[in-house]
Amino acid sequence: MTCKTLKEFLDDQDVKYVSINHSRAYTAQEIAESAHVSGNDFAKVVMLNADEKMIMAVLPAPDKVELKLLRQVLGVRHVIFADENDFQDHFPGCEVGAMPPFGNLFGIRVILAKTLCSSTTISFNSGVHTEIIQMDYDNYIKLVNPEIMDFTRHIKLVA
Repeated sequence: MTCKTLKEFLDDQDVKYVSINHSRAYTAQEIAESAHVSGNDFAKVVMLNADEKMIMAVLPAPDKVELKLLRQVLGVRHVIFADENDFQDHFPGCEVGAMPPFGNLFGIRVILAKTLCSSTTISFNSGVHTEIIQMDYDNYIKLVNPEIMDFTRHIKLVA
């Protein structure tokens, strides 16, 4: 899925969104700052292997995945961070590390951090490192139908 394909999908679903171009950035917090979006409303994607199955975790930019907690919540024996080589072929047309949080469109289970639930809008990578999409949080939930779980630790940013 390319950025164009993601936008076509959103258009086909009659979902309003805003496309925001920004300077090239790679970390979620850098992207949020570059696009002038709150890190708490910017959804980053973390790919995981849970008992040998690929999972897409979606969480706020300043949060970290707590693997021990996630293992308990998922009820699995093993959870590890996926290597880029394990998932890059699952997202054709997307730059590695800039996948949109629409794992469902790629046949991948999506779990969403409970800490994103208080947002009214959600921003995320569009598939490239120079553009984000911003849309209504409720529309994102309707389109993706993620499993909402508590599996993160919030990191306070030092000014």
